[in-house]
Amino acid sequence: QVQLVESGGGLVQAGGSLRLSCAASGRTFSNYVVGWFRQAPGKERDFVALISGSGGIRNYVDSVKGRFTISRDNAKNTVYLQMNSLKPEDTAVYYCAAEVPSVPYGSSWYRAPFYDYWGQGTQVTVSS
Repeated sequence: QVQLVESGGGLVQAGGSLRLSCAASGRTFSNYVVGWFRQAPGKERDFVALISGSGGIRNYVDSVKGRFTISRDNAKNTVYLQMNSLKPEDTAVYYCAAEVPSVPYGSSWYRAPFYDYWGQGTQVTVSS
């Protein structure tokens, strides 16, 4: 089992940057796929980015490609989401999620139900 705590959210002007962190407790964090999701008011929780346990697989939703970078430091049990060139439409609560994959890499990794472990979320607000 793993517990996740997000940090790094805040208020930033359009064009600015933030780095979110997802700190995990527990052992063998390197076994976990970690995903970032976001949820704007009145909307569903949407996939943003994911990274495999080794870091060899990384992928992003199209709307953030070239602006966001996901990375991880397994020695620190932490996954990061570097967000650059932020836009007002990036405003949301950002959640990290983790799971030990029972299926190979595929479409399921991009969906919220794949993940059993979730953080409490961190608010990101981008002003225009």
